[in-house]
Amino acid sequence: MAIRPQQARPVPPPLVAALDALRRELGIPDDFPPEVHAAATRAAAAFPPGAPGSPVRKEERADHTDLALVTIDPEGSRDLDQAVFIEQTEGGFTVWYAIADVAAFVTAGDPVDLEAHRRGQTLYAPHQRTPLHPPELSEDTASLLPGQDRPAVLWCLGLDARGELESTSVTRSLVRSRVQLTYREVQESSWTRGPPRGRGSCCARWGSCGSGSSVSAAA
Repeated sequence: MAIRPQQARPVPPPLVAALDALRRELGIPDDFPPEVHAAATRAAAAFPPGAPGSPVRKEERADHTDLALVTIDPEGSRDLDQAVFIEQTEGGFTVWYAIADVAAFVTAGDPVDLEAHRRGQTLYAPHQRTPLHPPELSEDTASLLPGQDRPAVLWCLGLDARGELESTSVTRSLVRSRVQLTYREVQESSWTRGPPRGRGSCCARWGSCGSGSSVSAAA
C-alpha cells in the first residue's frame, strides 16, 4: 500500500485500525500483483517518445512542451497527474489543462489495464492511498514531473474577461511541466502577491522555466 506523503498530523491508532478493518471488509487491494508490476516496467522501459518500440509516437502528438505548466499537489507527491497554465489574452484568458496520459503506456486487455478496471479509481484515506496505476507509471514515467517530456491529454479553454467559456479544444500532446508546487506554496503566494500576468510570469514567480523553454514575458 502507498503511504500518503507529508501527513499534516499523525492519524490516531484507533482510526488506523478501523480503516484497516474497513479495507479488509471491502476487499480493497494492497500492492499490485507481480504481473502488473512487470507489465508497467516493460512499458516504462520503452519510453521516451521516439525510442524504438516506444508506445508514445512524437508524430502522433502536438508538441506543447513550450507551455509553462505547473503541478499543484501535496508535499512529497510523486503521482503528478494534472498540470495547469493560465495566460491572459487581449480579451480574457486561455486555460491550458494537462492530464497525464497513462493510457499511452497501456494496451487494452494487458495486466495494467485489467487491474485498473478492477480498482476503478485511486482511493484516499487519512494515512494512506490505494493507487489506480502501478508506481512505475503513476509516480515515474507517466507522472508530470518537472523538466520531463510526458504524454498528456491537453485541454485548451478560451475564456472571456468574465471567465465565461468561449472555445474548447483537446489534443493528445507532449508537455513539460516547469515546477512542482504544493498547495501550501500556492496558498501562501496568493496571500502575499498579486495575480501573475503574461505567458512567462509563472516562471518569474516560481523560478526557472527550465532549459529549452520558448515562453516569453508579456506586458
